[in-house]
Amino acid sequence: MTQVKIVWQCSALSVLLVLVNVASLNAQETLKKANVLEKMTLANNYFMKKWPDPTVNIVTDKSRPSNIWTRAVYYEGLMALYRIDPETMYYNYAVQWAEGHSWEPAYGGTTTRNADNQACGQTYIELYQINPQPQRIAKIKTDIDKMIHSSAINDWWWVDAFQMAMPVFAKLGAVYQDTTYFSKMYQMYMYTKTAEGDSGLYNKVDHLWWRDSTFQPPHTSPNGEDTYWSRGEGWVLAALARVLDVMPADAPHRNEYVATFKEMAEAIVAVQRNDGFWNVSLHDATEYGRPETSGTALFTFGLAWGVNKGVLTDLVYRSAAIRGWKGMVDSALHSNGFLGYVQSTGKQPSDGQPVTYDKSPNFEDYGLGAFLLAGSEIYRMAGETTGMSSENTTANIAIPTAATLHPAYPNPFNPQTTITYALTRNGHVVLAVFDMTGRKIETLVNRYQNSGDHRIVLDASTLTSGPYMIRLEVDGFAQSRKVILLK
Repeated sequence: MTQVKIVWQCSALSVLLVLVNVASLNAQETLKKANVLEKMTLANNYFMKKWPDPTVNIVTDKSRPSNIWTRAVYYEGLMALYRIDPETMYYNYAVQWAEGHSWEPAYGGTTTRNADNQACGQTYIELYQINPQPQRIAKIKTDIDKMIHSSAINDWWWVDAFQMAMPVFAKLGAVYQDTTYFSKMYQMYMYTKTAEGDSGLYNKVDHLWWRDSTFQPPHTSPNGEDTYWSRGEGWVLAALARVLDVMPADAPHRNEYVATFKEMAEAIVAVQRNDGFWNVSLHDATEYGRPETSGTALFTFGLAWGVNKGVLTDLVYRSAAIRGWKGMVDSALHSNGFLGYVQSTGKQPSDGQPVTYDKSPNFEDYGLGAFLLAGSEIYRMAGETTGMSSENTTANIAIPTAATLHPAYPNPFNPQTTITYALTRNGHVVLAVFDMTGRKIETLVNRYQNSGDHRIVLDASTLTSGPYMIRLEVDGFAQSRKVILLK
């Protein structure tokens, strides 16, 4: 056994507790919300100035649409920044990007099964939650629904796919209060974990994932270690955090994700570098042994999220997250906002080398997105946010509450149900019924109404059985409720 493997076989927590040294304590002492937000803003401003029009194609070795996965990850980070610092320009930048792509998945439209193409849907859904315009969510929902209604469960043959697609399934399940999304997500996840390749991509001993089946044994690194690619592990840890963040507490299979998240977290802190970064090859420090920002940012995000949510309770996780953040802002972030040490796209430690402080990766967006995700949770670690509580949802940002749409009663119903809503101020009210593709079925109310309680009976005698959405709009504010017609 090599020394790295010996360390891993020990209790990671007992080893790492010794490493809570003066440097990490100093990092905690200097963890200030204003400083964290300043670094996030610096990095984001650099990118927005470089890409003033977010809809233009990304040109590297070839031209690609700007809603591919690399840019989608950036917008995940931008929305995380917006949740703690709700600047209108961030929201507008995201909406302009989404509208420029007609709220469609990348390539393939509503027929793609590729997780990379679906990643943009995470932001589409979050923007829908802020302002529930049906077209914002209709196409990504149509695409995912086709996967749900198929029997295939082997689409996620590489672990990066978890971060790209799993939060889309989880967000749809939360928005529509439909456990079908959670169930299909679990089937696909478990196939990758236990059946993909020889016997699944998760190593139950090391508690880390092979990026895909080509990295399963007998594949080894130059020193004879299993190859665990930093960013690949980061995608999984981030996916689990983002899924758990939106799943209801009683959602099916939640315990599986929590257990795996905890196992991975222990494995990850055990191989953190002294400078706060993680290597591109987690179990072989000699394989391209420079610091790497994208994997480090994803680990920092995941660990900080776990601490903030009470999933990870030991001091070692807080220390590791802070050291990861401090390492990035001290050693990777340039004075103009450029992020160094970001490995280019690929699938293994050797790709995109050398990774250096000054070298630009072929895509700058996903590294920044991961950095912003990390910063958003480090910011919360320093105390409550000024823009919104970390316990609030995306739906509570930006547009002030003008009304409350109460649950319809009865629900399920046949053929009538009563819809009640309360207006906090006078305003023009539009109450309408939509099918689950976003097509308007009927307008129930379209007039000016005074503040107070209102009710109306929906008669669905002419409609077919199935789920529908009731949408209430009042002067820019919108809220939706799901109803089910059973005949």
